[in-house]
Amino acid sequence: MGRRLLVALLVLGGLLVPNAAIAAPAEQGEARLRVAVPQQIDSLNPFLGYSLAATDLFRLIYPTLTTYSPEDFSATPELAESWETSPDRLTWTFRIRDGVRWTDGQPVTARDAAYTYDRMMRDPAAATANGNFVENFASVTAPDERTLVIRTKTPQATMLAIDAPIVPEHVWSGIPDVAGFANDRMPVVGSGPFVLTEYEPEQYATLRANRRFWRGPPKISELQFVQFKNTDASVQALRKGDVDVAQRLTPAQFDALAGERDIAQVRGQGRRFFEMLINPGAADSAGDPIGSGHPALRDVRVRRAIDHAVDKEALVERVLNGYGQVGGGYLPPIFDDYHWNPPRPREFDLAEANRQLDAAGYRRGPDGVRRTPQGQPLDLRFMLHASASADAQVGEFVKRWLADVGIRVRLEPVSDNQVNDRTTAGDFDLAVSGWSANPDPDYVLRLQTCASRPTPEGGGTPDSFLCDPAYDDSYAKQLGEFDPAKRIELVQQAQARFYEQASASVLYYQNSLEAYRSDRFSGFTAQPADGGVITGQQGYWGYYGARPTAAATTSRAADDRTTLLVLAGVVLVAGAVGLLVARHRRATVDERE
Repeated sequence: MGRRLLVALLVLGGLLVPNAAIAAPAEQGEARLRVAVPQQIDSLNPFLGYSLAATDLFRLIYPTLTTYSPEDFSATPELAESWETSPDRLTWTFRIRDGVRWTDGQPVTARDAAYTYDRMMRDPAAATANGNFVENFASVTAPDERTLVIRTKTPQATMLAIDAPIVPEHVWSGIPDVAGFANDRMPVVGSGPFVLTEYEPEQYATLRANRRFWRGPPKISELQFVQFKNTDASVQALRKGDVDVAQRLTPAQFDALAGERDIAQVRGQGRRFFEMLINPGAADSAGDPIGSGHPALRDVRVRRAIDHAVDKEALVERVLNGYGQVGGGYLPPIFDDYHWNPPRPREFDLAEANRQLDAAGYRRGPDGVRRTPQGQPLDLRFMLHASASADAQVGEFVKRWLADVGIRVRLEPVSDNQVNDRTTAGDFDLAVSGWSANPDPDYVLRLQTCASRPTPEGGGTPDSFLCDPAYDDSYAKQLGEFDPAKRIELVQQAQARFYEQASASVLYYQNSLEAYRSDRFSGFTAQPADGGVITGQQGYWGYYGARPTAAATTSRAADDRTTLLVLAGVVLVAGAVGLLVARHRRATVDERE
């Protein structure tokens, strides 16, 4: 009997609240790892989804040519077991691993990779999430099932960091409209260590271990991501044993778990930066204005003054309780080669911010609020993630500081998906945002280019809507630079220009704070090995390495027996139950086939 039917019957019997995730019957020795997720999955479609929750899921389901080593983030073979490049660096030949299969039994070949990249090159919708990886591709071919040949227009230094999920051609070639495809037919066909078998939006995603995975099956039989509206709820679920892993904890929650029995804590340097977007005048790729940004923010002097009015040290101490570092450059310090700090940072100085706004001609009105030269008050909307307590704290601090310089701020907490939609549409003045950077910096650097802006038809993955020729020049040069030292210099030049233009203020780099039930699981692989984390990784390592304890397997079986006993106590009309069960069984068979 399937999970949805169990839930329906238990709700009818009054023995279970709606939206509870019920365990499917387990085989002997099975263990389910349950992970609390405090963020919505924006899409199950790997061409479209780019939220952290979605990309973490894709890495478990779909292959990539290479992946990042759990030890030190170095590029390591994955679907491609080897590669070589031509002397002019324009042709890359990848040797595809033999014997890898999709979860429906079909072989994974070079033609699947060629199809994926080619579709991203010619279909704008398919380039929504990862189009930057193929923008410089001239052609992609598969001369045979094990050989993939990629020719680029100019040398491209990121060829071993193509983090785009590869999809099965025999499935996706029959989908004419990528933008309209939800990819929610279960099970989802992939070839990673796990298979997505069940999904309820804003509730949970359940994955089974892929017994055909080429590295060998995971040690856990099932992995379930359970969405919580906030991390307070996920921490309580961890304490009660309703989930096994809680991620993205607040500092207060992390401290409160110290010393608790059967709960282990993980603190590592995060690969995520948190920023306050300052809308510089959003426009689409044709240069036409879009969105509803305040016109005063098009003035770089106003944006710099706002940055002067934000006390980043106070945010680290009072919002993060010291679990983080003051923001500066665009790339977090965990990637120390590329991390950059401004040599002359805009220190917190309300007097200087007031002086700069006065000099720029934004005078205070009778109510103390500054006006543009045209008389429009500097009344700004500050969009926040409603699910994040840190956003609320940051919002209150910024509101108070900007009031001291004559800028009125209205806080607007909204859902994660609304933040994504509205920032992409330029429908904001200020917004809390953030991205998880990759070991190769190209992906997040591209977010600030003119090319990242949405097309007039929609799509695109802009960050702050910066469109600056000097920044684009540094970005383009780093993409083609294979000398590590020279590339680092160009990446830092791009960050310096981004800082100068102040289309966003990098507030801080928060430590990654996690906790898990040590009585139920062990063996999580940290990335990097020295001071790394077990969730939100560049790969599948943390979950793939997890090992269940005896308690995890016995409690899974006990949970399932309890569910069935409770179900047995529900009094319903036998004929109605039989009809419902019969219908469900037919639907299940149809879904499998």
